[in-house]
Amino acid sequence: MKRFIANLACLLLLTAPATFAAEQPLVRMATTTSTENSGLFKVIQPVFEQALGIRVHVIAVGTGKALELGRRGDVDVVLVHAKPAEEAFVADGYGVARHEIMYNDFIIVGPRDDTAGVRGLQDADKALARIAAVKAVFVSRGDDSGTHKKELALWQQAGIEPQGRWYKQVGQGMGKTLQIAGEMQAYTLVDRGTWLAYRANSPLALLLEGGEALQNPYGIIAVNPERFPDVNYTAVQNLIRWFESDKARALIAGYKVDGEPLFYPVIK
Repeated sequence: MKRFIANLACLLLLTAPATFAAEQPLVRMATTTSTENSGLFKVIQPVFEQALGIRVHVIAVGTGKALELGRRGDVDVVLVHAKPAEEAFVADGYGVARHEIMYNDFIIVGPRDDTAGVRGLQDADKALARIAAVKAVFVSRGDDSGTHKKELALWQQAGIEPQGRWYKQVGQGMGKTLQIAGEMQAYTLVDRGTWLAYRANSPLALLLEGGEALQNPYGIIAVNPERFPDVNYTAVQNLIRWFESDKARALIAGYKVDGEPLFYPVIK
């Protein structure tokens, strides 16, 4: 009898962590490839999971795909970076309020010899116009991501509809797009976070940065429980509050590569 009790106690100890994990609320989050490619989520996800007692299943896709998952009710929350699309998502009743939590910016990178001569320019649309004029190879994500949406807006500002053999749409995430651009010695638009995480292994150079047109804010939005009653709305609200906490801000601000921050928290 004593041996049976001892064996039962051991069994309970062995299964307790798994049982606890199974009981933790699950939150399905669709987020951008930039938060994954940059390495940010590897740092912050274990912290907020432990702090909130939840499990978060992260789906890293382009912003357009992330918002589509939200529109179908396939996720509980989205963390993306295309403000006009995010505001439309909320206005159409798919999301409950947009909370801006951090930002960085977009930059244009390209071959070190800068065949299109964009280095030193102040405006991204003018840089794209020069790239198009000489038909220098430009690699576009072409995936309806936040970066792709920004790129298309910049082409529109330049009054150009990019097409032809020099314009390559690859339908890939940011890290893979940057790799392809490097292999082709091409220009591309990239968020600074991913660039900092990848630049040590890239043959490309940062050629243009700065200006309001290249700002890149990130917002987190709970999927509307009135439209999709099965979403884990309570856990998502706790997660959003965590992202707005001093702890989260300190982690985001402290995440650096070679001493440079990849993202900046929004201070309210």
